[in-house]
Amino acid sequence: MMQPKPSETIPTGNNWAYEVKYDGFRAALVWKEDNLSLVSRNGKDLSNNFPEIISACQEKQDLVHSLLPLKFDGEIVILNTLLQANFSLLQQRGRFKATRKIEQAAQDRPAHFLCFDLLEYEGKSLLSHPFQERKTQLKKVFDRLKIGFHISWNDRLGYIQTYSDHKKLWNNLYEQLGEGMIAKRLESKYIEGKNHHDWYKVKNWRTIPGVLTSYDQENGYFELSVYDGKNLVPLGKFKHGLEGNELETIKQFIHAKGNKTGNKYELPPAVCLDVNCLGIHEGDLREPQFHQFRFDLSPEDCTVSQVQEALSLFPDSISLTNQTKVFWEKAGKTKGDLLVYVRQIAPYMLPFTTNRALTVIRCPDGIHGQSFFQKHLPDYGPAFVGGIQVGDETLLHGGSAESLTWLANHGALEYHVPFQYMGKSNPIEIAFDLDPPSIDQFDVAIYAASLLKELLDQLQLQSFVKTSGNKGIQVYIPIPENSLTYAETAVFTQGIAFLLEKKHPDLFTTERLKKNRNNRLYIDYIQHGKDKTLIAPYSPRKSEAATVSTPLFWDEVNESLKPDQFTITSVLARVKEKGCPFASYEQVRDNQDLSFIKEFVHTKGV
Repeated sequence: MMQPKPSETIPTGNNWAYEVKYDGFRAALVWKEDNLSLVSRNGKDLSNNFPEIISACQEKQDLVHSLLPLKFDGEIVILNTLLQANFSLLQQRGRFKATRKIEQAAQDRPAHFLCFDLLEYEGKSLLSHPFQERKTQLKKVFDRLKIGFHISWNDRLGYIQTYSDHKKLWNNLYEQLGEGMIAKRLESKYIEGKNHHDWYKVKNWRTIPGVLTSYDQENGYFELSVYDGKNLVPLGKFKHGLEGNELETIKQFIHAKGNKTGNKYELPPAVCLDVNCLGIHEGDLREPQFHQFRFDLSPEDCTVSQVQEALSLFPDSISLTNQTKVFWEKAGKTKGDLLVYVRQIAPYMLPFTTNRALTVIRCPDGIHGQSFFQKHLPDYGPAFVGGIQVGDETLLHGGSAESLTWLANHGALEYHVPFQYMGKSNPIEIAFDLDPPSIDQFDVAIYAASLLKELLDQLQLQSFVKTSGNKGIQVYIPIPENSLTYAETAVFTQGIAFLLEKKHPDLFTTERLKKNRNNRLYIDYIQHGKDKTLIAPYSPRKSEAATVSTPLFWDEVNESLKPDQFTITSVLARVKEKGCPFASYEQVRDNQDLSFIKEFVHTKGV
């Protein structure tokens, strides 16, 4: 296989194209009339490990029958977002042997085969053809497969598109915490290995400061550690990048100051340095390499919080302040914890805050300090936090990781969004807010959500569910833009709410006044209206436990669900392990069947 060569700079010019580099298993998809196989770079057959990819291709066999044999070059990935892959889960998946375990993993977190090149077409080699021509042929195949030139959550095959604007792609990758970029010369032929000057990979490095604490003479690995309070804790090992005079100098220090036991030297905490990596997982640095010595740091400056900051890739435009200030006293969470959460959750949160007028609740001194709502850009706010102008005011807009981080740095704890795009009049989603009388009656919200799901399924409406982050549950129905008016959705939401209330009048009510609800769950359908807002998916809440309004999978809506189990600490780990339950939200919006709603609204004369 042709392999991209590492580069610290991006090649530029009209003869270059750029692609997303995904963190996955490089493989060829060999598609013959009587056989389909996934073959790794070293020749290992991976077909049995990823049966969902093989099955998806088999279902489309008739569409490309006349083009076979075909051979694709690509990447097997498990996606977190459309620009970010989960390599640790993929590694785990690759080690599975038992068929039942593989099939369960394929169902829980299905993999994609993302194609970036076509090596054989109708059994003829394309290796000597220019990359640009091979890419054109690849498009023809995907057109025949009826998949489209993109990546879909529902299709196991995806097309990796090329970009001409490397700056725009890099900004997207940086925002989405992606792995990096591949630059390819348009006229390049396909050459095995790295004996070329045509493909280059540029990594989106996280640069971590740490302290050198040990050296293994046998394998040449150094150990990097940081301070957690007063204790030094290991981060992981690295070997590459430290060479020449710098390597000799550090070895002299090791022999002079190190305490040798066997082949290993234990070192006093004295030498600080930066290591580039792609992240940390279970005590291992991902693709670590030495970057530079840090003579400006003392060992005590290298801390766990600094590591979290480095892994988060905060925008250079923002100077983070008062990170040690306690925001959630009972949960022991600081402003620094909020900043890390908002920056790292941004790739999952942005689809629901981009192009929406944003209302935030700012708590500059934490949840017990003074708080206030804000929906307009303050005089001191940068342009990237602003949206459209209405009258003399500019609306707030959380349309980038930069803007969300800036807001968090100014104490924004909660992020609320309306149901329509900024400056538009019609909704792009329908929402039901299920509000029980108290957190102790959360089980009633679970029951209401389950009934609502059953009803919406019968109406062939695809729905999504999340916790409110407080005591309730919220159910969403994404709809195409301009498919319904607010007047029409109001008729529908009222009809559904009244139906549930009539079915269980002892449990549910549509009564607005709390004093008249008689300890029943309130089905809030009136909140769904123009310019009214609901808490955004993944927004933190102003609660004692530092909870988050968390998207759920429908099978999680059961008796074991608790309203306070999702916090700014647990949600980051959860979304990486399980994936985002709202990942397909936009694609469902485009394919939503609204025939019942329109018929229902029509019968009501709206």
